[in-house]
Amino acid sequence: MSWTTEVDQRLCMASGMCAALAPELYRLDGAHAEPVRKEIDEDDLALDVADSCPALAIVVRDGSEVLGPRP
Repeated sequence: MSWTTEVDQRLCMASGMCAALAPELYRLDGAHAEPVRKEIDEDDLALDVADSCPALAIVVRDGSEVLGPRP
């Protein structure tokens, strides 16, 4: 099974936190971050990164269910 991840470009402030914590999942592309791959294996690191994003711009989903950021 796989999850999907995305970065809301309207919210992203390019702090680089995601790319620093998980360069295998996220990278900086100019003024915003982006996922390296939209579909990822289930990985708690992706949830930790979504929780750590200062702009809460990263969303991790399992189908239509939002897994991260966690409340």
